[in-house]
Amino acid sequence: MYVYADNAATTSLSPRALEAMMPYFTEVYGNASSLHSPGQRAAEALQQARETVAGAINADHKEIYFTGGGSEADNQAIISGALMGARKGKKHIISTAFEHHAVLHTLDKLKKQGYDITLLDVHENGVVTPEDVAAAIREDTALVTIMFVNNEIGTIQPIGEIGKVCHEKGVLFHTDAVQAVGHVPVDVKALNVDMLSMAAHKFHGPKGVGALYARKGIAVANVIEGGQQERGKRGGTENIPGIVGMAAAIREATEDLEKDMAYVTGLREELIEGLSRIPHSRLNGDREKRVPGTVNFCFEGIEGEGLLLWLDAKGVAASSGSACTSGSLDPSHVLLALGLPHEIAHGSLRLSIDKYNTEEEIGHILKCVPEVVDYLRNMSPVWDELEKGQTAHLI
Repeated sequence: MYVYADNAATTSLSPRALEAMMPYFTEVYGNASSLHSPGQRAAEALQQARETVAGAINADHKEIYFTGGGSEADNQAIISGALMGARKGKKHIISTAFEHHAVLHTLDKLKKQGYDITLLDVHENGVVTPEDVAAAIREDTALVTIMFVNNEIGTIQPIGEIGKVCHEKGVLFHTDAVQAVGHVPVDVKALNVDMLSMAAHKFHGPKGVGALYARKGIAVANVIEGGQQERGKRGGTENIPGIVGMAAAIREATEDLEKDMAYVTGLREELIEGLSRIPHSRLNGDREKRVPGTVNFCFEGIEGEGLLLWLDAKGVAASSGSACTSGSLDPSHVLLALGLPHEIAHGSLRLSIDKYNTEEEIGHILKCVPEVVDYLRNMSPVWDELEKGQTAHLI
């Protein structure tokens, strides 16, 4: 058996999305900007998809801009907010220390351009409070950008409350909802957001397509020049097959959302219960305030890369917060933001499941992970020191 448990990285393309896409590769292949009938058929499909995506998040179709993915949508949102603020003499932006790098790297770029960036500390449970945001807002704050669901540990932020605080203080609010859309209810009006980013491949749509929601009145900045597509805000011929696939996927993901959430949450709780029985293990992030399908654990005495390789050999596809860069294993910036020491952050495991996973697959994961953890610990001099009492356990 091989279990795919890395849905937070990407998901399989749903059969319904694939079926919806196929005619736009071979039959309706016109350019949506063309005036002839093949082009106008493509334009009609583009408009229908825009209305479908907008409806899924309670937005107006004129507030949806299709992009090449979630990272592009994040860039466009943050740059738009920054430029709007700068025109009013406001160049302060608030975010958090555990955002996706699409956000953090964009903020780094803006910092070099003279913007003042505040990255809020994250509480140990992986949740940022509205009070933290309120305390950080200044007279010159242009934008607050805080992710809806953390991509590594799965914690859900109080987006609606944070948005309310921002609006009370006259500050724009953007949320990276890439890990939220299609997995939890998303209503842009109830959430008090001005801008929201999403990516199709996180909810069984195709890769290479996403969307930015920007409420009416937001001056959306161009990050790609070239043409009048997307109402002049995103140059380049529209990816009609991908956009149609995204619309089909978001419709499918949201039509039985409550039922799917209950099912996936049940599987998640089995995982948490089972993995918690491993000695010196730790669940990262709040137990309750989390997206249904994401579980992140640290296991003392091992490192993430070896854990992933051995799990893959045993038939489990997972991920770790660690990234192998230039020959050195760097611990996750998300786990460090929670206050975890490097020694613990190195041994992280993210399992992200969805409605296509089964009870049998959860059982396979719970069989394999303890075996691999035990095997790696038996090989580890670090674990040997811990067990002999030469070094104190941190978990």
